[in-house]
Amino acid sequence: MLKKLFMLLILSGAVLTAQSQIKRPKLVVGLVVDQMRWDYLYYYYNEFGEGGLKRLVNEGFSCENTMINYVPTVTAIGHSSIYTGSVPALTGITGNNFFIDGRPTYCCEDSTVRSVGSRSKEGQMSPRNLLASTIGDELKIATDYKAKVIGVALKDRAAILPVGHTADAAYWWDTSAGHYVSSTFYMNQLPRWVQDFNKVNRQKPGTDVKTSTQGITLTFKMAETALEKEQMGQDDITDLLAVSISSTDAIGHTYGTRGKENYDAYMQLDKDLAHFLSLLDSKIGKDNYLLFLSADHGAAHNANLLKHHRISAGGYSISSQSPKLNEYLAQQYGVKNLIVGTNSNRIFLNHAKAAQAGIALADIKRTAIEWLKQDERVMYAVDFSNAEYESMPQVIKERIINGYNARRSGDIYVVTLPEYVEDSVTPQYKGTNHSMWNPYDSHIPLVFMGWGIGHGSTVAPTRIVDIAPTVCAMLHIQMPDACVGDAIRQVVE
Repeated sequence: MLKKLFMLLILSGAVLTAQSQIKRPKLVVGLVVDQMRWDYLYYYYNEFGEGGLKRLVNEGFSCENTMINYVPTVTAIGHSSIYTGSVPALTGITGNNFFIDGRPTYCCEDSTVRSVGSRSKEGQMSPRNLLASTIGDELKIATDYKAKVIGVALKDRAAILPVGHTADAAYWWDTSAGHYVSSTFYMNQLPRWVQDFNKVNRQKPGTDVKTSTQGITLTFKMAETALEKEQMGQDDITDLLAVSISSTDAIGHTYGTRGKENYDAYMQLDKDLAHFLSLLDSKIGKDNYLLFLSADHGAAHNANLLKHHRISAGGYSISSQSPKLNEYLAQQYGVKNLIVGTNSNRIFLNHAKAAQAGIALADIKRTAIEWLKQDERVMYAVDFSNAEYESMPQVIKERIINGYNARRSGDIYVVTLPEYVEDSVTPQYKGTNHSMWNPYDSHIPLVFMGWGIGHGSTVAPTRIVDIAPTVCAMLHIQMPDACVGDAIRQVVE
């Protein structure tokens, strides 16, 4: 009798344990479409098929008012912020390119690693410049590092920064080799399935697939192959697959936000996404994966197109202003080349040269700002370190502060008139650019679909930094360590 009672207690305890296990999806898929404006969901809606982007809108939950809450709005920052729930001030990823203590730095460069899959420098990349953890890192920690985390993109920064420091792999396109590569940060040799994929899909070395719709298809094919060959989502431990579509950005930069080229890109995206979702349905199960789609930034409409329709627009190139400003500062202080670099409407001063000459950095910044403000295209020129004291709309001020890392962001930030892109706009200019605070650059799509997601939408204000804590809340894991976002209640509850 006692033996039967003992066995009954064991069995009931096992049942209670099984019932009390945390429920999680088998797979989380993050899909970031580079340079996808929020309104593309609706501008092209009638042209989409039923199984891709239209399916996301019709079955998923859309956060219609998701904004980027920092500047500049560029690729490296967008991808890192989506997956860390944080801002450049804390992640250290302050641009695609920046300076660290006066040294020019590409966001993912790492001279301590080697390329795996080629002999070029395009593989010498890692997440070491990222100062924060990601969703993938936290998922690894929560599962005692049993979860599988993989990133796939054409751009190295779009594959590496989303998956963070503990990822099993990140794969990106080496144009010089014509196939996918990785680095010794992750592995010493490409897996056999990647080698086989490269043999079948190799392109002529030097061919930039990012500038064509072919790059969209190659990215999805690589992601699908990783899903199958790595058996992601095939056990009880949640895995993460981070996919970024880079070609949409390259095509937008070249041809703008309208026209055949952009249309073709989004039709191809829709077609390939439909196939990808169908594969997820069959391999993982329709209710077993959680997917979100977002973008790293948007883009302005072509300035010439806007001007043709009587909308004020134009170009302001900080790089073309730099030589003239450098000359002016040399006249004022008797020291040449006080500016060491510019990008994304930011100016980086030579701190060492100023100190050596005994010139107060604050004086140089004040002089430079006065000069910059003489240009009628400049609304504000801001000392990054004192942005909180500037007289400007709070929303712009907050984004400047969120984008400022004292060691990496530079010294001066320039806010231009709306629709003035960071380019030299000529009558022949067909493309576009991005990096500013304005809605065309900062308003991004955000749609969740799949496990635990009901159909609906909200226009309540949400931010790019809210994506990571939302996913983490659904998984019941800790949010990333520099996260400043909040879980989106309408999605989680």
